[in-house]
Amino acid sequence: MTGQSSVSVHSDRGQNGVNDPVLEAFKSRLASDGLYRPPTHHHAQASHDDTTLMRFLRARQYNITNAQKKFADSEAWRKQHDIDNLYKSFSPDEVESARRFYPRWTGRRDKRGLPLYVFRLASLDESLRKELDALSPERRYQRIIVLHETMTRFVLPLCNYLPHEPPTPVSSVVSIIDLENVSLSAMWALRSHLQQASTMATAHYPETLDTTVIINSPAFFPTIWGWIKGWFDEGTRRKIHVLGKNPGDFLRHLIAAEDLPAVYGGDLPWVFEDEPCLDSEALKVVKVMPKGPVAFVEGQGVITLT
Repeated sequence: MTGQSSVSVHSDRGQNGVNDPVLEAFKSRLASDGLYRPPTHHHAQASHDDTTLMRFLRARQYNITNAQKKFADSEAWRKQHDIDNLYKSFSPDEVESARRFYPRWTGRRDKRGLPLYVFRLASLDESLRKELDALSPERRYQRIIVLHETMTRFVLPLCNYLPHEPPTPVSSVVSIIDLENVSLSAMWALRSHLQQASTMATAHYPETLDTTVIINSPAFFPTIWGWIKGWFDEGTRRKIHVLGKNPGDFLRHLIAAEDLPAVYGGDLPWVFEDEPCLDSEALKVVKVMPKGPVAFVEGQGVITLT
């Protein structure tokens, strides 16, 4: 965790030109254990894309044995929850409703092409917290899965397809966590909700969190940090920056003004409750932000999965 003075940009995105031999060895190991299927005459696409596999390698510092264990555990978890069918089963209305409780994609990207997410905790007011609490624990958990699937199946592939520099794979997101007007009691009430989402990302969607900027941090933030730092691995903790009330200079170092919400020092007229505001390059490809369970596949475009 770093403070206001730091303006370094952390990125763990692998460059396949450097890591191809390790990636190929990883694929071979997974295939021998029935965890990976390469492209064949019957299946034009591999069972998992290279970007996903690289995330698991990075999560275990390119140790193939450790990465295979993490990958196998996640595949077992996906099978346990029947995630492919779960994702397809969600109605567009429920997917859109679920977005109100979690980090949301702005529709914009940082200077490297990574999607920019925002989470304004004060927007989870008492009425929304009651609505969240009314859901069964199982359905809350399933909603978190579905939103992670939207990120990895639609947002990240779309942003990877769009022009970006450097031309390395887009496999993670940049996040702004806004703590303005959040009380300690509200944070305490939301702790299990936040922990569930954070630990799921670390365990089963590794290396999808790039730079995370916590802004408008209150005086009691050290207490909050004591609660939450254990939810993240050390690599993720190093990418978290805690800022005060005027984060504009730091954020503009990461994000062009036209893509940074005005409330955070940019020019984009977007607030947390808004739909994604797609940039001009994204609009050329998808025309309008789709609703519900969708995927983006290069060569096919947007695929509706319901």
